Amino acid sequence: MATITFDTLKFVKKLKAAGFGEDQAEALSEAFKESQETTIADLATKSDLKELEMRLTIRVGAMMAAAIAIITAMVKLL
Repeated sequence: MATITFDTLKFVKKLKAAGFGEDQAEALSEAFKESQETTIADLATKSDLKELEMRLTIRVGAMMAAAIAIITAMVKLL
């Protein structure tokens, strides 16, 4: 899984330079870092997408085979 580095110290220094207090800057930095980690954890990887593609291909193939079987049965009945 890919990770993205986040420099919390640099972020805190920029917030403090912009007028935030030490506690506020640290709290914002931690909250931003946690939200970023949560977002990254929810991303799909290439292998996830390949697996999904394979399952969908199999499912569509099965539906097509079922449709052909149903049409063949209907043609024989008519």
